[in-house]
Amino acid sequence: MLRALVGAATLAAAVAAPALAVDITGAGATFPYPIYAKWADAYRKETGIGLNYQSIGSGGGIKQISAKTVDFGASDMPLRPEELDKGGLVQFPTVIGGDVAVVNIKGVAGEQLRLTGEVLADIYLGKIKKWNEPAIMNLNPGVQLPATAISVVHRSDGSGTTFIWTNYLSKVSPDWKQKVGEGTAVNWPTGVGGKGNEGVASYVQRIDGAIGYVEYAYAKQNRMAVVLVKNRDGEFVAPSANTFQAAAAGVDWKAAPGMYVILTDAPGKRAWPIAGATFILMHKVQEKPENGREVLKFFDWAYEKGDPLAQSLDYVPMPDAVVRLIQANWKAQLKDASGKPVY
Repeated sequence: MLRALVGAATLAAAVAAPALAVDITGAGATFPYPIYAKWADAYRKETGIGLNYQSIGSGGGIKQISAKTVDFGASDMPLRPEELDKGGLVQFPTVIGGDVAVVNIKGVAGEQLRLTGEVLADIYLGKIKKWNEPAIMNLNPGVQLPATAISVVHRSDGSGTTFIWTNYLSKVSPDWKQKVGEGTAVNWPTGVGGKGNEGVASYVQRIDGAIGYVEYAYAKQNRMAVVLVKNRDGEFVAPSANTFQAAAAGVDWKAAPGMYVILTDAPGKRAWPIAGATFILMHKVQEKPENGREVLKFFDWAYEKGDPLAQSLDYVPMPDAVVRLIQANWKAQLKDASGKPVY
């Protein structure tokens, strides 16, 4: 049996070995990689079925599912209904998490630094260049901020984490929206690029004065210093499962065509402003229905038994009503070549 789940760096070795027909293949977002790894390990132990997942970024996941080289793609940027229709795809969310700003500033602890979306945008535009500039000092009275140069770190690959980050900056900064905009990949005005959440976290940890953005699980696992961010209601909040849940509280998934939901800059005093769901992409017509059925069995298991593992990494599980909606969509939308439901 192949290992339950492998990252992009080790996938080549895994696929070189003989694979069992029931093994599931997926590729895409690094944002949910920590929870997919935990789910896959537990699922393999319970069922004997492995999951080979390439943690290559949302852009890569969309390309691979479009090319039909994997059983499912994974993206933190939901596809618009017209994009789903064009590609013959369906999408469904698995968990909710959040992008967080992480810093490496001597003398500054986690959850000590406060920033606004506008200041984050100006840092990433290269307009604010040192940690002791007034725009930052005024938000942080009593915090000893050095005159260290700010080293901006961003993603180098096509990334749903980047989509969530740039979508948020576009909502709070007209200057950012005009000059850079949003997407899984953008033309960065400044900074150095790291591959995957792993690459960004590694750069920030090594560079004095660095700031980057990663999915919260990566910050937590690597014990990185996270930043408090001012939300739409004017409150400085810390990232956590509770504040991610608050951001998702008002979402009506049933009313969202194609389950297209973006959670950034959500209202609510406790809402984390850079929250997002992560999505699975599958073809409506399953050319290998047995593979498609195994994918759905895996995520069925994850919805039924995987919540405690998700919560241990501060992801927010999907509410039961949303899971029932997802399962109904599976029955209605995912068919084999003869039109028979796969689920």
